[in-house]
Amino acid sequence: MDPSKIEREALDLDLKSRARLAVKLLESLDNVSEKENEQLWTEESERRALEIESGTADSIPLEDVIRDARSTLS
Repeated sequence: MDPSKIEREALDLDLKSRARLAVKLLESLDNVSEKENEQLWTEESERRALEIESGTADSIPLEDVIRDARSTLS
């Protein structure tokens, strides 16, 4: 099963069919297993770590985050 082929075919569907497919795909994300969820978070944390190590991540100093959070909650 080639995801690129599926994507191309899905994008060729009419609007109603694409909308139905989009709803089904989004609903399927609500039923992610614990194992799948763990895998997704592992991949995300690895991606973020690489961004930090390479200097491509936007970082915000902790003090700024705390100040902004407090200002939002006030």
